[in-house]
Amino acid sequence: MPRAERGFSLIELLIVVAIIGIIAAIAVPGLLRARMAGNEASAIASMRAISSSQQAYADKCHGYATVLTELKAAGNFLSPDLTGAGIVVKSGYSVILIPGLGNAPLAAPPAGCTGTGTNYYASATPVSVGGTGARAFATDEPGTIWQDVTGVAPPQPFVSGGNISVIQ
Repeated sequence: MPRAERGFSLIELLIVVAIIGIIAAIAVPGLLRARMAGNEASAIASMRAISSSQQAYADKCHGYATVLTELKAAGNFLSPDLTGAGIVVKSGYSVILIPGLGNAPLAAPPAGCTGTGTNYYASATPVSVGGTGARAFATDEPGTIWQDVTGVAPPQPFVSGGNISVIQ
């Protein structure tokens, strides 16, 4: 009596590999969209955190910080992941804080406060438009978060229309 062979044939293995390939081709675009949505949510949260920390900073320093490092140095108003010098990259977005349109430096800020001004502008732009995110975000003194669907930071003064709108 011949012994029965066990195992899979080459054809069966190729069919399984093809099925796995089809499933992966369907799943990967959804995963990339989910990752971009997560990055955008993180960028919006970063804009909200900067806006909130600026309000707390303004209560203490009678003006707004014009660089991210000042929000940490003057009293830990902002978390360390957003308080690097210059441009901070977080979750696929470049976050920056600069003096806003019409900014005037305050002559004599209170002790512990430096680089204080009358206006600020914070923005978060995708490191790779279409890769890490599709929209760019910005905020200033009123705390409203604006978006531009082209991936370019909305310019001041903020005006709704075209590609620019308010985040609801």
